[in-house]
Amino acid sequence: MFIVVAAFIFFIIFGIPIAYVIGLTTTVYIFAFDNINLLNSVPHRMINGIQNYGLLAIPLFVLVGELMNSGGITTRLIQFARVLFGHLRGGLAYVNVIANMFLASIMGSTNAQTAMMSKVMVPEMEKEGYKKEFSTALTVSSALIGPIIPPSIIFIIYAVTAEVSIGKMFLGGVFPGILLGVAFLILISVISTKEKFPIHQRAPIKEIWNSFLKVFPALLIPVIIVFGILTGMFTATESAAVACFLAFISGAFIYRELKVKDLPQIFINTAINTSIVTFIIAMATIFGWVLSIERIPQTIAQSMISFTDNRYVFLLICIILFLLIGMVLEGIAAIIILVPVLLPVAITYGIDPIQFGIIIAINLTIGLITPPVGTALFIASSITKVKLEVLARSTLPFLTVAIIILLIIAYVPVITLWLPHLMG
Repeated sequence: MFIVVAAFIFFIIFGIPIAYVIGLTTTVYIFAFDNINLLNSVPHRMINGIQNYGLLAIPLFVLVGELMNSGGITTRLIQFARVLFGHLRGGLAYVNVIANMFLASIMGSTNAQTAMMSKVMVPEMEKEGYKKEFSTALTVSSALIGPIIPPSIIFIIYAVTAEVSIGKMFLGGVFPGILLGVAFLILISVISTKEKFPIHQRAPIKEIWNSFLKVFPALLIPVIIVFGILTGMFTATESAAVACFLAFISGAFIYRELKVKDLPQIFINTAINTSIVTFIIAMATIFGWVLSIERIPQTIAQSMISFTDNRYVFLLICIILFLLIGMVLEGIAAIIILVPVLLPVAITYGIDPIQFGIIIAINLTIGLITPPVGTALFIASSITKVKLEVLARSTLPFLTVAIIILLIIAYVPVITLWLPHLMG
């Protein structure tokens, strides 16, 4: 297996996209161990890996984000947050976090939110005297909330892999996402006082009300999604279709910014982004298949069980492991490969699969803002032109807070499990 591990590290170091890294590493294994017959099963395994009804929610939620951007929903959400919190010291910093929480309730993608908010919020914060490195670090860190507050693509992947309810995963992420957002707001209040960030005049009640009326149709989308899943009106996958319909109606007929001519490009963007995720899933499926052939999951599981019989120590080991993995491996691939290995062990320790999924999702999302493969860092750096090493240093306070919240969520299960248990 040394050759396979060396090949994986070699491909990562040379910056090859993670989907190709996984596929190439699998190919190296097949030829290195003279298992040519396995090639006959590879296409079948890849197709089976993406043939799951739950995965249908992914292109639908990607489409929701595209419809929001083109329909003027995103800008209204940001403006509403600005009217509510812009008068506080460091108001735009608060707006950044609150707007990301709003967007998270509809989009569910850290990378998409990072790209969007880096273009919108960083220039605005610069105009008001905020340092570019702080503004960019805040933006990329706040985007961590994206995959935690439902809907979430990474939750869908975990639910399909772990064979648990997507709806319960969505509900399990509500309070952890809010908790992370509140923690960032507290950190901003401390930094704002220390740095003496600007204060603006409070918006009049009439302006707040008008802004609320404008954004109300957009705010209805996440409310209807959660309410529908909670009451059993529709499944999580069906909720994605409902969200698409509401986003289209809002953009085309209420805000009247979504035009027919925009639809072809919207569908093209959706297809491209969906194909990227799907390709990663297919590659990770065959990689996980190879690992199972070598009985690596069983070996790891037995090693961890023999190492400790304490569930809290096991959770700490998993958190450290996934933080390290998140630094070098794309989150979707990591879930498909490692969840079948670790989830059975977690269950033997009495850890609920929903809570375990939330912990993994937050772990891997944190990996998006940590070098060397922190894709959100690269996206923000390329847009705002802040050097990657400077940006990485600037995110450290937010990274520290995120890890503290992760530990709280891991050791206080009720935060994650209370709302899903309402579903029975």
